[in-house]
Amino acid sequence: MDKRQKHQAKQTDESFMLKDRLNEELFAKLKEKKREWERQEQRRKEEEEARKREERRKREEQKTFAELLNESDLDWRNFK
Repeated sequence: MDKRQKHQAKQTDESFMLKDRLNEELFAKLKEKKREWERQEQRRKEEEEARKREERRKREEQKTFAELLNESDLDWRNFK
């Protein structure tokens, strides 16, 4: 066999998908696990985002007057 024939034979072997090799029930279970994992990942991200928002809000509440003044864009020269 030359290289071209080997390559074509390899492509035909790889053309079978995993879902073709698995039975339907097992494939459905794997798909459901994947969806469940994606839902859990999304829930985890939402919880992390909510936690960060809450931390940011608490930090904002705890700022001193000096910190708020330093962050302010107001300039007394504009109000002369």
